[in-house]
Amino acid sequence: MSQGENPVTMRARIESKFPRGLLIRLIAYLFVGHLFAFFVYLLFVLGGQNQ
Repeated sequence: MSQGENPVTMRARIESKFPRGLLIRLIAYLFVGHLFAFFVYLLFVLGGQNQ
């Protein structure tokens, strides 16, 4: 196997183990989850200032 063929086969192997749609969903869920956590944190911070 030559050096030129190796990256193609490695990429094909990685994509077969971890589908692209799953990766996109994972990134989206992580982003939305962190955004929600920030919103809840902001509610507590702003609520604590009013006391």
